[in-house]
Amino acid sequence: MAHKVSPLRFAYDALDPYIDAETMELHHDKHHQTYVDNLNKTIEPYPHLADLTTENLLRRLDQVPEEIRTAVRNHGGGHANHQLFWEILGPKARPSPKGAIGDAITKHFGSFVRFQSLFTDAAAKHFGSGWAFLVVNPSTEGLEIMSLPNQDSVLLHGRPALLCCDVWEHAYYLKYRNRRPDYLLAWWNVIAWDVVDQRLEDVRAGKGHG
Repeated sequence: MAHKVSPLRFAYDALDPYIDAETMELHHDKHHQTYVDNLNKTIEPYPHLADLTTENLLRRLDQVPEEIRTAVRNHGGGHANHQLFWEILGPKARPSPKGAIGDAITKHFGSFVRFQSLFTDAAAKHFGSGWAFLVVNPSTEGLEIMSLPNQDSVLLHGRPALLCCDVWEHAYYLKYRNRRPDYLLAWWNVIAWDVVDQRLEDVRAGKGHG
């Protein structure tokens, strides 16, 4: 089973003026595709890995042959992280979460404004390339903010992800140059909160995502 990049649910320019069309096209069609191509190339000599989803490869990383473990972690993580990133983006996004996700954010962070501040701070201060995530702690069922380096996945930590923000420079450099805070401010305008809400409902119903 070859791993594939899923098509975007919207046009490249649908997130303008917050994320430009050229960045979206390069990010999705080139950067993400490269992780997928490298993942497929890495596991090709190992037929017993062919039927595992990307998520299961990462969940069972200790069972992946040692000689390709780091490559699977990097390229598989890059694939999984980007798939989530595209899923939670959308045009004409509402400014704040409603429903179960809105209630959960208020419960665990006090308010959406405080959560937004904490998440932005984690993403802005992340050193180098990486990701910021909103996850569910399976032990407490509470929400947590995680910051992970490079293409590390929350699946390595057993945390179902609800939301993620890519803070690699390729996610924002064409429009925002080195101004990561400006990119993060814009990113809040393109979150598909209905998708995030459904992910939380799925986790609570035991349907996975981590």
